[in-house]
Amino acid sequence: MDVWLIVVGLLVHVVFFFSIFDIYFTSPLVHGMTPHATPLEPPARRLVLFVADGLRADKLYEVDESGHTRAPYLRSVIEQQGSWGVSHTRVPTESRPGHVALIAGFYEDVSAVAKGWKENPVQFDSVFNESRYTWSWGSPDILPMFAKGASGNHVFVHTYPAGYEDFADEDASRLDTWVFNKVKEFVQDMKQNDTLSRMVSSDRIVLFLHLLGIDTNGHAHKPFSKEYLANIGLVDSGIREAVELIEDAFQRDGKTAYMMTADHGMTNWGSHGAGHPHETLTPIVAWGAGVNRPAKSGNAQDYPDGFSQLWKLDHLKRQDMSQADIAALMASLIGVPFPLNSVGVLPLGFLDNTKRYKVESLLTNAQQILAQYEVKEKHMQETTLAVFFSPFKPLSVGKKADVMRTIRAQISKGQPDEAISTTHDLIQRALDGLNYYHNYDRFLLGTSILMGYLGWMAYILQHLLSFHTSLPQPRRTKLDGLGDSHALAKRGPDVIFTTLAAVIVVLLTIQSSPLMYYVYCLLPVPLWYTAAKQYRVFYRAISHTVSTIGFCKVIGYLVLGVIAMEIVVLSMFWREVLSLGLVGIALWPFFTELRKHSKGLVAGWTVSCLAVAVFPMLPVVGRDANINLVTLAGVLFLLSSLAALLYLRAHRRPPTNPIHPAIGPLQLLILLLSVYIVNSTWASLANKRGLPLTNQCLSWAIFGSSFLIPGLTSLDVVSRLLSTAMAFAAVFLLTSTSHEGLFCIALCYLMFFWLLCEHRLSQSSKVKLIDLSFGEESTILSGPPRRLVLDDVRCAYFFIFFILTAFFGTGNIASINSFDPASVYCFLTVFSPFVMGSLLLWKIVILFLLVTCTFKAIHLLQRLPNISLFLVVLLLSDGLALQFFFLVRDSGSWLDIGTSISHYVIVMCMIIFVMLLLVLARLFTTVTFGLGQRRKAHST
Repeated sequence: MDVWLIVVGLLVHVVFFFSIFDIYFTSPLVHGMTPHATPLEPPARRLVLFVADGLRADKLYEVDESGHTRAPYLRSVIEQQGSWGVSHTRVPTESRPGHVALIAGFYEDVSAVAKGWKENPVQFDSVFNESRYTWSWGSPDILPMFAKGASGNHVFVHTYPAGYEDFADEDASRLDTWVFNKVKEFVQDMKQNDTLSRMVSSDRIVLFLHLLGIDTNGHAHKPFSKEYLANIGLVDSGIREAVELIEDAFQRDGKTAYMMTADHGMTNWGSHGAGHPHETLTPIVAWGAGVNRPAKSGNAQDYPDGFSQLWKLDHLKRQDMSQADIAALMASLIGVPFPLNSVGVLPLGFLDNTKRYKVESLLTNAQQILAQYEVKEKHMQETTLAVFFSPFKPLSVGKKADVMRTIRAQISKGQPDEAISTTHDLIQRALDGLNYYHNYDRFLLGTSILMGYLGWMAYILQHLLSFHTSLPQPRRTKLDGLGDSHALAKRGPDVIFTTLAAVIVVLLTIQSSPLMYYVYCLLPVPLWYTAAKQYRVFYRAISHTVSTIGFCKVIGYLVLGVIAMEIVVLSMFWREVLSLGLVGIALWPFFTELRKHSKGLVAGWTVSCLAVAVFPMLPVVGRDANINLVTLAGVLFLLSSLAALLYLRAHRRPPTNPIHPAIGPLQLLILLLSVYIVNSTWASLANKRGLPLTNQCLSWAIFGSSFLIPGLTSLDVVSRLLSTAMAFAAVFLLTSTSHEGLFCIALCYLMFFWLLCEHRLSQSSKVKLIDLSFGEESTILSGPPRRLVLDDVRCAYFFIFFILTAFFGTGNIASINSFDPASVYCFLTVFSPFVMGSLLLWKIVILFLLVTCTFKAIHLLQRLPNISLFLVVLLLSDGLALQFFFLVRDSGSWLDIGTSISHYVIVMCMIIFVMLLLVLARLFTTVTFGLGQRRKAHST
């Protein structure tokens, strides 16, 4: 029964987890639209796009105290030739979403998160695809996706080897030098190759230079480093030289438009991916054919953020835009159709052309967005019963036709300003309509998942009450012996829920709903059916609890439970709340018998809680590297491990499977080696000598050994936990850059005192903790299983709280979402997002496993079946997930929306992950490779 329950629970939570993708992470793309291009002659025949990956707006625009700029050429363009502003990006501020936004005009299909950053999860249109020819040079991580998404063979890609993207390079600006050199070769080839010359001389040509050096130097050396700042100067001079070459190649015909921007910025600590202004504010500079020349600023307060004044550019008109608007601007400049899925709005302030051209271009922009709206509206009409269909009223068929007639009339009457205003209003309505139909099924799916959650929680609760507590069983009543009338009453739920399921299936079939809609809508039916059949269990539980401990105490426990759960919820928004929770938890032993008989243990518990409570109040890890703190953590790990090994050697009983005498010293040596590797690697990187091969090989060897060494040690609880902690600590030190190593050792001490406290309060307190073995679990559980009591709920809550403490103790949503490769420099420095991401994930999992292995040992002490306490954890976790389900937002800033969704996904992952963590913990605590047994047999 319990195994079946776990299997069902895993499937149910997988459904709950994937529901968030169908509710909030659905693709914004639609297909079947007709391309729309401006009917008038465009001002430019070709466009040159420079994208300086990872370039912050402030680092390009700012000047020093003497008024000197690090980008003199682009500064002269801003002051003498073109238009400038700030491009506002959206979360996630990563390279792929940024490039998709500025080249294809829509914000990344979020399903790409699960499908990778290099390949297209779906085919999409782009400015490159709509061009006659596009030549591109740069990173193999970015360029190929636009060639793959293009129809025909007209997007040409030239990339350097992936191994060039090495964060340990002495100077990553060579990536940009490579691009500029290839452009020089391209211009030379134009003069010698008639075919190439004829192709490039056509109209609707795009040249794309992807410049990754700034991003790589920012990750490796931080954005305030001389490498990052010098790279900006190199890009500036490279752009100047490239412009001169291109102008000469086309006899300065005045038909080339230029644009320089960035896909995202970067934090001061060298990461990106979240919503900090340093990550979301990027430069946009445009000049050449069809682009407005500099204009005086009409009002210094047009942008009250004060940046223009700081950059000494407040005398020039600043024009900000959303990143997706850049695609519309490029399309208008060279006269290609607007990308089919673009949601960008043409920034007219950048265009130097007639009012007629501007209004026609903006109207084309509106028609392109309207085409998407019409496809989505038609799809929703075809898949929704007429009686249930609710159209988007601000843009009904009649209103849309009226607005189009109004715009045409205004154009014909010579009222371009009024036509532009009306067109902007039409675009906004179309964008609102797209969002309306994109979220059309959200209420249905959200309600289904809500009912599924409540049904699952009711099912788990009745299972716990019926099989894992001492709740009195119901007495048989006279009704149980009655005949047909009572049998009919008992069959009532069968009829009701069967009918409900049939109605749901019929409605979904008529509306041609996707397969997963059947799963979401039908899932609550069997869950509620099972819970409804056992409604008497809940009544008995309430009556028994109130009669046993009293109504006032029940209310008090409920209030305390709500406060405890809300602390967990609030900690997801503010890490500092974890410190408050840890202070509260530190007081727990004072309300137990421990305060009388174990004062030293209480003191240790309190100090360890308060020590861990310090870390959520510190800045998140990653902003500044401090290898001295990593070294300190390593020394503390060494001293603590040495003391523990000496104590075990002096006091423990003969182990059931003896530990090999060399394992303890070997693990101490590995810890010492980890400290050495971290220091020598960072010293080598600081001296621009790269990652030493010996260090890299040793790091991977230590990583691999961490999975094997615990299995070579004794099954005794303390010995196995110590060996596992030492193995994990060595890997954790290799991935540490600051105070997270100290957090790890503080968490280890807290887990140790938690184990001691639970042992002292448990039924196993008569047996010394040092004498308990994980190998005795089957013997302990062979007798009558202990039933759950109220203290077990507290133990389950501690587990959840410590898991979240491990997750947020040294980071937050933004820091975890941001990409900072510094943590994996001991393993590799060449850019590899999946290997690096896996190592960073394992760094977090190590902390989870430290908590889970301790929880596994507490299971043993409590003499509870594994399933009992796990179901309590599951029930509490589902309560958290349900709260975050209600807190998911679809309005406000993109950071708010992304954070709210991240919270729900994190909690859902935690629920599913806990099941896997318990399996991993069982492997690390109970699996042995038999070295001890073989040694014992040999000695005999």
